Amino acid sequence: MTSSRTYVIIGGVAGGMSTATRLRRLDETARIIVLERGEHVSFANCGLPYHVGGVIADRDSLILQTPASLGARFALDVRVRTEALAIDRDARTVTVRALDTGEEERLSYDALVLSPGASPVRIPIPGVERGLVLRDIADMDRIIAAAQDARRVVVAGAGFIGLELAENLRHRGLEVAVVEMLPQVLRPFDIEMAHLVAERLRAHGVELHLGTALSGIEDDHVVLNGGATTLPADLVVLSVGVRPESGLARDAGLELDARGYIVVDAHQRTSDPAIFAVGDAVVKQRFDGDPSPVWLAGLANRHGRLAADAIAGRPHPAVPALGTAIIGVFGLTAAAVGRTERELREEGRAIRVIHTHPTNHAGYYPGAEQLALKLVVDAETDAILGAQMIGDGADKRIDVIATAMAGGIPARGLADLELAYAPQFASAKDPVNMLGYVDDNLIDGELSVQWHELAERQAEGWRLIDVRTAGENALGAIPGSELITLDELRQHAEGLRGERVIVTCKVGQRGHTAASLLRQYGVTVANLDGGYTTWRAGTAALALDPVAV
Repeated sequence: MTSSRTYVIIGGVAGGMSTATRLRRLDETARIIVLERGEHVSFANCGLPYHVGGVIADRDSLILQTPASLGARFALDVRVRTEALAIDRDARTVTVRALDTGEEERLSYDALVLSPGASPVRIPIPGVERGLVLRDIADMDRIIAAAQDARRVVVAGAGFIGLELAENLRHRGLEVAVVEMLPQVLRPFDIEMAHLVAERLRAHGVELHLGTALSGIEDDHVVLNGGATTLPADLVVLSVGVRPESGLARDAGLELDARGYIVVDAHQRTSDPAIFAVGDAVVKQRFDGDPSPVWLAGLANRHGRLAADAIAGRPHPAVPALGTAIIGVFGLTAAAVGRTERELREEGRAIRVIHTHPTNHAGYYPGAEQLALKLVVDAETDAILGAQMIGDGADKRIDVIATAMAGGIPARGLADLELAYAPQFASAKDPVNMLGYVDDNLIDGELSVQWHELAERQAEGWRLIDVRTAGENALGAIPGSELITLDELRQHAEGLRGERVIVTCKVGQRGHTAASLLRQYGVTVANLDGGYTTWRAGTAALALDPVAV
């Protein structure tokens, strides 16, 4: 068959290869050329940290496809070690250079797809060239080689990749310290939820330096906070963020946003109708808030398919991105979707916040473990704006929430979801259902106080009553609280008439029962959301010395 059209794709891996293979399935006659500057066009970049730690033993298993295999199955012209130098939009050509030979060539295209990705940020500090980064197979090989002779490692950045590297370098037996400018790990979580991950890291020997700036890298140590302190380091890995590889698009005059990300429409088309863009260099429309980058493999694959569909004349618009993400840290699962309480309050949004701490399955079935769940809800519309979950089973619950958000199910509607139940998998009232029940109570008028609001309410004269047992109270209590157990509360209710009272228990469930009782006795009453468990996590996170181990 004679090729009728030529498609050129710059960049492989998730977005680029999804575009290329989808295009072939839609157009058998087209000439499809894939240009990749690196050595590998299709590899499992999310698996790189796990080969560093030996969890994934076989390096070759990370290489998903080769130019030869892609040529055999999809008749793709895949060129690795080939760099795109310039785009001539008027002539519809791309100038490329083979890095091994220096030979240049101009390729004509009917449609061009940019999938350049994002590169790790190298912060402007002395000695930054000594720091290693992790983006591709070659970077992974360099980290493994350097780790052979290292004893002490500093990881700069406590995001997803930074923490995955910290865990896996600990698996190699190295001493690991993480330096992070924020006062918490994992920006997509609020601080009281992120604290649970920080506790797990510390329990496994990872030293955390939060609220701390990396100021320099020397041969055998790093400099922190402008020279205030140092840490020994045989190896430094930088994981402090990424920037879009959008220089080619900028030079071609394509529209970029203020941060340098490529602007596309709902069909992944750039400001030039013949050029499309996908992946980490592209700004995404969010389900709530302004467009922003979302660095997720699932979206890169999905948007690559959508770009191919649009090129082939069967367009389907992209749906707004939710930002659903998950990480495992020393056996602890942490998952998030949507917006955080922190950013929404900074915007001045009216929100409801719900914390619960159910078990991951029926408590009477062996092996039940406590979860930490957080739901953030628009106070006016009851729309779910975000959720965060920590613990075993958080993966399936965050996916349920993400699906509910995509389907427009309000928070109250979570109570009505029919979810799979057997004692070893869930409770008859699934934790997701329980979030809906709590939201329903709040809509119907129950008052709630967040852990970070409690001190202010106490200063305003609200009484704090702990309704847990005496034994629980003896193990730890909120300063200024009074102990009246739930079973004894009815006897004291009349004496509290007319008072302003906040009730607290371990996780909020008994607090709800106490609040319902007192309200019927004329008490102005609020429940401490998430109880003592959430309050303890939040206040501990705020109180920790940033360099505490």
